[in-house]
Amino acid sequence: MMRITMLAGALLLAVAAGVCAQSQRDMDQTAGTDLGTADKELNGVFQEILKKYADDPAFITKLRAAQRAWIALRDAELAASYPHAEPGYYGSVYPTCAANRLAELTRARTNDLRRWLVGTEEGDVCAGALKTK
Repeated sequence: MMRITMLAGALLLAVAAGVCAQSQRDMDQTAGTDLGTADKELNGVFQEILKKYADDPAFITKLRAAQRAWIALRDAELAASYPHAEPGYYGSVYPTCAANRLAELTRARTNDLRRWLVGTEEGDVCAGALKTK
C-alpha cells in the first residue's frame, strides 16, 4: 500500500512539474488556439444555418442582427469579467484568461445556434422559424 501511495505521489509531482513548466507564452498560445477553434466552429454552424434557411430572407436578416447583438454581448461580458482596463492590472495571465472566457462564450453560442440545424418536432407550436426535423 505504501508503495502505491509513493508511486501516486511521484506521479502527481511529475504532472505538477509539467504544468508549472509551461510558460505564459505557451498558455497564451494554447488559449488562443482554443479560441480560434471555437470561433471556426461557430462560423461553420452559422454558415450551415444560412444555407439551410436561404429560402427565408426575413429570418436571415433577423439572425444576422441577433449575431451582431451576441458579439456585442460577448464583448460586454468579457469587459464585465475584467473591468479594469489599465495595462497590467490582471498581470501577464490576462491574455490566457480572456481567451478562455471568449472561447467559453463562443462554445455556448455555437450550441445555442445548433438548434436551427437540428430542427424541431412537427407540431411544436412555439417553434417560430425552426424547421421541422
